[in-house]
Amino acid sequence: MNELLTLLLAGVAGSMLGAVFFGGLWWTVRKGLSSGQPGFLFLYSMLLRTGIVLAGFSYFANQHLDRLVTCLLGFIAARIVVTRMTRPAPEASHAS
Repeated sequence: MNELLTLLLAGVAGSMLGAVFFGGLWWTVRKGLSSGQPGFLFLYSMLLRTGIVLAGFSYFANQHLDRLVTCLLGFIAARIVVTRMTRPAPEASHAS
């Protein structure tokens, strides 16, 4: 039972890491369009987001492959959720 709870927490942690990573990517793209130096914004954002995710995976997996896989599955699930939430609304067609 304790191992199941640990795997569940690793999945939740992975989904939170994914939300931070992909939410940060969405924010960076939106701000990068109006930034004076978008290259620096994209570079620093990528380094920060990747560092957070790698540190989080390392911390929550704690050298256990099953926890790492569960964390990664939560990360992928967050990618799907964030991608759907940030998708632009479809344009209404103007049939004449």
